[in-house]
Amino acid sequence: MRSHAVHAVIAVKSLDRAKSRLSHSLSPQHRARLVLAMLTDTVRAATAVEEIVAVTVVTPDPTVAELARTLGAEVYPEPSGTDADGLNTALAATATAVRLAHGPTDLLALQADLPAMQPEQLSDMLATAPRGLRSVVVDHTGRGTAALVVRDPLAPLAPRFGPGSAHSHIAAGAVDLSGDWPGLRLDVDTAADLDRVLALGAGSATAAVLHDIGWPPRVHANVH
Repeated sequence: MRSHAVHAVIAVKSLDRAKSRLSHSLSPQHRARLVLAMLTDTVRAATAVEEIVAVTVVTPDPTVAELARTLGAEVYPEPSGTDADGLNTALAATATAVRLAHGPTDLLALQADLPAMQPEQLSDMLATAPRGLRSVVVDHTGRGTAALVVRDPLAPLAPRFGPGSAHSHIAAGAVDLSGDWPGLRLDVDTAADLDRVLALGAGSATAAVLHDIGWPPRVHANVH
């Protein structure tokens, strides 16, 4: 593997558990379609970056796994027996498996719901992240982590995703990257986030699904 190559890892929940915070605005079927569309746009943006040599998606969901393969990503099964810290367990295990399979490589953990991310933003972020260190891209809320990058081919990923993850990563020594990357920072948890994605410019897969399901509705009403 060439010097300074980056392998991206992305974790995706089972579709029946994904995006529960949108349950008051979207039906389960629409949420599942949206998750797959946002993953599509995220993987496409990542694979368009020259420095990223591969993407691995870790998931327990066969539909997600099938989609990931069609997008050219590798798939790693979610480790069995994951606990409340399952996301971090899954990402850490996947990072270890990637290095066992491909040898030493820099690592990038991305959220799976970055449909407005542009490849140029991701490329600039990787160029900005200091070598030999772990860095984070804080999300648009100022609390979460949109991306965690390790510019060291041997250092562990050491993910600390979860509530307040930006503070957790930075407190553990990660560099807070300050670049202007609005699409990279815009992960989707709420109805307002979907509106922000459309205003910023959604990827083609996400834009198509949102158009098909009639988003945005005139009023974000409860879905029964």
